[in-house]
Order: sequence, then C-alpha cells, then structure tokens
Amino acid sequence: MKGRTPTRITDDDARLFREAIGEVRQFDAVAGPPPAPKPPPRARMFEQDEAAVPGELLDMAFDPALLEVGEELSFLHDGYPPKLLKQLKRGHFSVQDDLDLHHMNAAAAQASITDFLAEARRAGLRCVRIVHGKGLRSKAAGPVLKALTDRMLRRRDEVIAFASARPALGGTGAVVVLLKR
Repeated sequence: MKGRTPTRITDDDARLFREAIGEVRQFDAVAGPPPAPKPPPRARMFEQDEAAVPGELLDMAFDPALLEVGEELSFLHDGYPPKLLKQLKRGHFSVQDDLDLHHMNAAAAQASITDFLAEARRAGLRCVRIVHGKGLRSKAAGPVLKALTDRMLRRRDEVIAFASARPALGGTGAVVVLLKR
C-alpha cells in the first residue's frame, strides 16, 4: 500500500457505520488494581558476608604457638571503654545463658555459635558463656574449638567483648561474652 492515500470517510459512511453498530453508551472509568506491595528490604551484603565466614574459618592456617592450651582469651571491640573488659574479667556481669561445644566438630561448633548468638540477641541477653574446652585431647593442631571460638567472636558485630571465664565458670576452657543490647 505504498504511495496510496487513505480514502476519506464521508458523512454517509459515518451514518451507515453508526446505524450498523446501534446505540453506544459510555462506561465510567475504572481505577486499575493497586500496586503490589514492595518486598521488605534484604541485607544481601550481610548475608553474603555471613555465608562466606564458614569457608574462611576452615581455610585459615593455625599456628599453635599463638594459642596455647592454658592461654587466656580476651578481646574488646574498638570504641568501648577498657573498663568494660576489666568488669567482664572480674565477673561483674551475670551469665544469662551458655553453650557447651564439647564433642562437636568445627563445622557443628561454628553453626552452634552462630545460632546461639543470634538467639541470645533476639532474647535481649547481655552476657553469655561459651564452653569451648581446653583442647586437651586435640592433636598437634592445638585446641581447635578454642581457636574457632576466638576467631568467630572477634568478627561478630554484636560482640562488645569477651574474656576467658573465671575458674568457677570454666577458666580457660570457656569464654564469657558481652553482647550489644
């Protein structure tokens, strides 16, 4: 149809068309459906970081000279007063819950620590204890669960501080952990 101009509609054609169709009535405009609700925001980078931790922990080289069987652990997150760590070591905080890692392998211990800290945070707990043992039955690699606990707690944002427990609570075989509110 190149080059052809459309034929003009005459008044006769328009009248015939209206007669063929019949009476026409106009519909009221209808509002469209409401927009679908937006999905809740998701912390994708946080999820990716958390998912990467297990592999990073298992791939880390361990130097037994860095962590001896009887060595005390302690850590204070940057930005908090040293007084908090001192109070934690002296037993000024009441332990509200505890987790025992005895007889677990590294993967099970890691998952247990992650779940335990998340649950403690949801419950609003301030101070918890993790019993990792002293690694007396560990081979030449050193106390595996103690080292794993130390590395994990240092990386957790919700951990303000941790220190080896007082002798009555497990000594160097356990840590008392101070959590953010």
